[in-house]
Amino acid sequence: MNDVTQDNAATEDASVEAPKAKIDQDVLQNIPVTLTIEVGRANIKIRDLMRLTQGSVVELDRMAGEPLDLLVNDTVVAQGEVVLVNERYGIRLTRVVPPSERIKNI
Repeated sequence: MNDVTQDNAATEDASVEAPKAKIDQDVLQNIPVTLTIEVGRANIKIRDLMRLTQGSVVELDRMAGEPLDLLVNDTVVAQGEVVLVNERYGIRLTRVVPPSERIKNI
């Protein structure tokens, strides 16, 4: 091997062994995410959708009293129940989905 080849090999080895850049915690913590509380879902036909008027009732796929889903960017991360906080709705978490279970749903 000549000196140029050895230098190139050493440079390639150094780039492979270089530690990965660390993610700045401040940058990571300032990334916006969409938080959604899901009460339930319904599948209906377009004709039924077009018949909806004020006062119509749409039946959801959940029973009364079942926990609501808390989604972050469309991934369920927790479940909870509705609470009232200073005349605003909130959610009290009753179950947090473990990270290993969340990854399965991505």
